[in-house]
Amino acid sequence: MLTPRLFLTAILVLAASAAGATPTATMRPLPRPAEDSLQSVTPSGLAVDVSLRPAMRMVTLAARPETPLAEPVSSAGFRAWVSEFSRRARAEGIGQQTLDRAFAGVTLNERVIERDRNQSEFSRTLWDYLDSAASDTRIANGRTALREHRDTLDAIERRYGVEAEIVAAVWGLESAYGSFRGSVPIIEAMATLAYEGRRAEFFETELLAALRILQAGDIAPDHMQGSWAGAMGHTQFMPTSFLAHAVDFTGDGRRDIWGDDPADALASTARYLSENGWTHGQPWALEVELPDDFDFSQSGELIQRDAAHWNAMGVRLARGGGLVPEHGPSSILLPAGHTGVALVIYENFHVIETYNPADAYVIGVGHLADRIGGGPAFRGGWPRQDRALTNDERFELQRRLTAAGFSTERIDGIVGPLTIQAVREYQAAEGLVPDGYASEALLRRLRRG
Repeated sequence: MLTPRLFLTAILVLAASAAGATPTATMRPLPRPAEDSLQSVTPSGLAVDVSLRPAMRMVTLAARPETPLAEPVSSAGFRAWVSEFSRRARAEGIGQQTLDRAFAGVTLNERVIERDRNQSEFSRTLWDYLDSAASDTRIANGRTALREHRDTLDAIERRYGVEAEIVAAVWGLESAYGSFRGSVPIIEAMATLAYEGRRAEFFETELLAALRILQAGDIAPDHMQGSWAGAMGHTQFMPTSFLAHAVDFTGDGRRDIWGDDPADALASTARYLSENGWTHGQPWALEVELPDDFDFSQSGELIQRDAAHWNAMGVRLARGGGLVPEHGPSSILLPAGHTGVALVIYENFHVIETYNPADAYVIGVGHLADRIGGGPAFRGGWPRQDRALTNDERFELQRRLTAAGFSTERIDGIVGPLTIQAVREYQAAEGLVPDGYASEALLRRLRRG
């Protein structure tokens, strides 16, 4: 995750905030606060999997410094803040009429503050996540959505070069194919969180972007709804992402990602992926089988090789045959260590990371897209006896690795490529299989010294 393609610009600009930057600063991802993944029930009583947005690997709330609250929040303080912010917004070109419409009836939303301060730690294992992300229900609903919107998705694919199945999979994970788009007023939520102050700069940027959307006439204030954290519409764009990438695909003069017609949202998602480097016809990843004598020092995102290299090492596709050169350089990813599924990942894997950099999300989108398109489930197994490390344990893992002489470069609780490399070096020194898998068993071994 520390390669130039993966969020470095956004992180430097935002000091590891939970969302994106001013759109002109970078075309890289605009990450947002993680929200709980739940199963819900539709009004008809049908159980469906709803939005699945795991905590992000490169940008996490726990690892990001926050501004301490100067004073308790209050309705009077909020009104004073809105007045001051409006003055600054006018200086940025937001008209008074837009401000009047946007803030009419807006009040301090203490529920939003509560949600922001009490986000539960994301501690599901990858395989538990995939059980939901590529559940039978989500696959079936995705195939139905693909059929119902085939003409639109085909037209989007022709224009932006992003396969219909990939766009549908993002839609499926972000809002359960439009079933759960969020009902929190965006202006109220962004204003509340900006006033609350822990991440004032980020949420002020998003609030200003939301006002620009209103001023452009894309949506009315009472219809600009989404999640408590600011993500909006069928594919959950943050306001800054909207300004950078949203399109009017239907030609009605508005970029409407909120309405019942998903065309603008789906096209905006395809444009986002296209502008971040999507290659039509290239897999995001393929499942592979590794030979018994595989050199695990060759695995990980930091190592890229061509197909001939992997074929010479004995790497084979799980369904048989060798890798082909036309897909470009690739890496071997072992998201659950050497006993789990092995993937060869291509540049399109990293393009999906620009939407959300958590490996779980990327694999969820890619695998769901494959299954929607009729592909098989993973053949390899998962170490289902293992549990995910807690946030505190991830920090401890990094501290202990570094103290043992295997530096993770930073102590941030994020198990990214550098931490994985440190794990691999420690495993090799200890005579273990150097697969880079940061497990509870590995942490226990480190504790023993």
